[in-house]
Amino acid sequence: MYAIVEIAGHQFKVEKDQKVFVNRLATEEGEKVSFDNVLLIGDGNNVTVGAPAIDGAQVGAKVVKHLKGDKVIVFKKKRRKGYRVKNGHRQALSEIVIESIVASGAKPAKKAEKAAPKKETKKAEPKVEAKAAPKKAAGKADDLKKIEGIGPKIAETLIEAGIATYADLAKAKPEQISEIIADVRGSHVPDTWPKQAKLAADGKWDELKELQDKLDGGIEK
Repeated sequence: MYAIVEIAGHQFKVEKDQKVFVNRLATEEGEKVSFDNVLLIGDGNNVTVGAPAIDGAQVGAKVVKHLKGDKVIVFKKKRRKGYRVKNGHRQALSEIVIESIVASGAKPAKKAEKAAPKKETKKAEPKVEAKAAPKKAAGKADDLKKIEGIGPKIAETLIEAGIATYADLAKAKPEQISEIIADVRGSHVPDTWPKQAKLAADGKWDELKELQDKLDGGIEK
């Protein structure tokens, strides 16, 4: 006999004595649980289908242990924007073993509930004295976004720091630029930005394009 049952938001095809890994249940290890959202039961050539669930049907199980799944890496990147974010995730799971499948007349038992995610307690943030806002550069600013690796937020930050033109950027040192954009989210490598800005300031757009074709997010390949 087998059954298709919904457990913690997912559907599983289960048989007696089968071990199943499901989303973390709010049940202690060693305790027994039951699932009454049984969608289908098969017994040889007899198949019973619910509408959507089968009345009186129930799958009984025992929680063996709680564990975490394999780590999954999520990497996001935006080409030519200098944007790279890497995150890892391990799903909280429960290992259960199926003890019984009842087609009808099941007695009410303790139902398993999906464990609620733990709330993270926010730590008190230290008070930081407000810094004086930097003076904005006077005059018309160049479109710094034409420099590979510079996005709208970085361009805005540079302009507020007084680097508003290609000529200004060409004179700046990469270490100085890194300090200015330190609070901008993402990983940014400004090593080639002054070199690109110098070509743009001199109007050498063809040479700039050739250089940018060799870059990846403003970084030399």
